[in-house]
Amino acid sequence: MADLDNRQVSTSPAEDASVGTAEDVEAIMKKYDRESNVRVWTGAPQKAVRFLLAAFSVLMVYMNLFANWDERVRRALFVGLVIILVFLVYPAKKGSAKTNHIPIIDIILMVLGSGAFFYFVVNFKTIISHATRISQIEVYVGIIGILVLVEACRRAVGIPILCVATAFVCYAFYTNLSSGREFSMVLRSVIYNLFYTTGGVIGTPIGVCSTYIALFILFGAFLEATGISEFFIQLANSLAGASTGGPAKVAVISSALCGMVSGSSVGNTVTTGSVTIPLMKKTGYQGEFAGAVEAAASTGGQIMPPIMGAAAFLMAEMVGVQYSEIAMRAIFPALLYFTGIFITVHLEAKRLGLKGIAKEDLPKFIPLFIRQGYLLIPLVALVVMVMKGFTMSRAAVIATILAILVSIPNKKTRMNATRFVNALETGGKNTLSVAVSCGIAGIIAGVVTMTGLGQILISAIVSVAGNRIIIALFLTMLTCIVLGMGVPTTANYIIMATTCAPILVNGMGINKIAANMFVFYFGIVADITPPVALAAYAGSAIAKSNPMKTALNASRLAIAAFIVPYIFAFNPAMLFIDAGVADVVLIIVTSLVGLFGVAAGLEGYMFANMNPVQRLLSVVGGLCLIIPGTVTDIVGIALVGLSAVWQITAKKKAAGGAV
Repeated sequence: MADLDNRQVSTSPAEDASVGTAEDVEAIMKKYDRESNVRVWTGAPQKAVRFLLAAFSVLMVYMNLFANWDERVRRALFVGLVIILVFLVYPAKKGSAKTNHIPIIDIILMVLGSGAFFYFVVNFKTIISHATRISQIEVYVGIIGILVLVEACRRAVGIPILCVATAFVCYAFYTNLSSGREFSMVLRSVIYNLFYTTGGVIGTPIGVCSTYIALFILFGAFLEATGISEFFIQLANSLAGASTGGPAKVAVISSALCGMVSGSSVGNTVTTGSVTIPLMKKTGYQGEFAGAVEAAASTGGQIMPPIMGAAAFLMAEMVGVQYSEIAMRAIFPALLYFTGIFITVHLEAKRLGLKGIAKEDLPKFIPLFIRQGYLLIPLVALVVMVMKGFTMSRAAVIATILAILVSIPNKKTRMNATRFVNALETGGKNTLSVAVSCGIAGIIAGVVTMTGLGQILISAIVSVAGNRIIIALFLTMLTCIVLGMGVPTTANYIIMATTCAPILVNGMGINKIAANMFVFYFGIVADITPPVALAAYAGSAIAKSNPMKTALNASRLAIAAFIVPYIFAFNPAMLFIDAGVADVVLIIVTSLVGLFGVAAGLEGYMFANMNPVQRLLSVVGGLCLIIPGTVTDIVGIALVGLSAVWQITAKKKAAGGAV
């Protein structure tokens, strides 16, 4: 008899004609996702690039823990190395499939771009002593460095972020030239501020990226190597696999757990989706729905405390609070997000009459946890260290060492030399797109500071909104979603935290944490919002479903992400700000009931199939319950209750008539 304590649902990609292959996923990601378009290296060149990326990760650890360099030197060196690696990894255009080939022009750009930043490193003291009186040669060096960084960002990230940066730089030139200054003086001033000071390329975004973000990305790579994703999937199966529509609920739970570590909605969709989507389709879910569930849950993983992806650490720096406070404040909105998806997949399963996975095919929770629960040690230790006051850099490195240690008991994941270098390589590669995005975001932030554009934007938005907060929030939401299409969440957050968050705080009086969380949320949901919904497209590739229908379904499933940010922007009590225990309990209860009403109304099923009026009552009542306030709570309970009673009564009458 098989050992019942060792039962596991297969975590290998299913060999099923109804689902896409790894090649299907790769093809669609190369079509839409810049980060998936990489050079093809084999043999010795592949080993060389691999070890360069690994060495880069090691250098990040050394720079943060042991080196005692000037901050500007450290940041400039970081950017110079990133440029070299970007040109080695990313080709100039999509679809480049030549093996072991890098054009001469790419080599020239790589040398010139990295050389510009290394020039600053070598001549740092001299340049600083010149202050704004930099030489003509140094102006040219700055121009070359910025332009090559722009090209690196285009390759690794895409054009949208560059359009924003270009508009801001043009504005900087316009404001300076319109004041009557000569072009040569304006050029010198702009280049000095954007290239040679910590108010530009090597500003706060790059500073945070080269410390917290790079090390936490490295931690995520090593944690993935321990096999924790498979453990999360098995854990989710033990908890929810046997329930109604079990595979979809497993997708929600496992994607939330995996996503908080990976920090990549697309990567998370591919990793967990290769297992959960085939199971959902076998259970009876439509492909568009199965792909959407995985995409919505994987995207939400980045808002899941305590890790929340790399952007959470940047938010702590931007807001000026401890990371632990950001993680604590994010708990309830994340709970609402995943509860909304969980309720919808449950109602969909009820409507379709779907069952779960047979209990005899599922692992048991306690034996599974006893056997593999040690994999959580690095995560738990990381949170404890941060709470105890460890620097985030040191906590990330110690947690990475613990991840290496917990890999030892399992022969499949034991950290030998090959797996060790693989994890270093993955960490280095995953840092590149975030790093170039942070460099460009630094340019945007630099222009805002240099020109006083922030106050102008505040005045403009306040004027358009007419002091109506809802309009300012709506415009900010649209901006976040548009800028976030195809752009890494971290980069999108930096841009919005630099430009729009101050508008909400200073112009509209919104709480600082709430404003930053608002732009963070809408930067994330860009990955499932049409027309460029990368996570949804990845899910559709696995599910072999229509990409646009999958994206629309994902947006519907993630409805909480479109509602909740407005609520905590108006009333930060949802973030546990200025709220007593009774207030928090009331908000939690009413919001959860309200979310049930909204999810049921959008799904068209609560206790029975709902007619249009019942759906409208349920959605409106649910929204009223989510909005904090006694009056709205009473109205919401009445409307959702009316819809529920109406359905139950109609169902009983129908049952009686049938008899």
